[in-house]
Amino acid sequence: MVDDFTRECLALVVDTSLSGQRVARELDALIALRAPPPNRRAIFLMCYGTELTSRAILQWQEDSQVEWHYIAPGKPMQNGFVESLTGRFRDECLNEHMFRNLPSARRLIEEWRMDYNAHRPHTSLGGLTPNEFATRSRTDHIENRVQL
Repeated sequence: MVDDFTRECLALVVDTSLSGQRVARELDALIALRAPPPNRRAIFLMCYGTELTSRAILQWQEDSQVEWHYIAPGKPMQNGFVESLTGRFRDECLNEHMFRNLPSARRLIEEWRMDYNAHRPHTSLGGLTPNEFATRSRTDHIENRVQL
């Protein structure tokens, strides 16, 4: 899961399979941690994976009242930030490690995610890391709200 604004990798869920119900729980946890700013709605842009088109997800979307969009089939660049992240993730993490078990995979993948967010400047963010950009944006938002 990627925040398009900050380029932060918010979550990499590691398991042997992911049901729609599991995805819904992960989305709830993410929203609890990163609720959108006041006067803004969460918008989710998803591919047409089976776990993302299941009844559980469609019900979750309706109950949560989030704006939900699917990218067009065969058009991965409509979700370019995720495509870029998954390419790097594949090259730098998945292709570099042999995972012995699920706990080991979770640990190594979380380490990669944390490094990606904290130590990798992005030219699209003015040379800041995703964490630095997110922190600055939250501070700017608070200052802007106070000035109104």
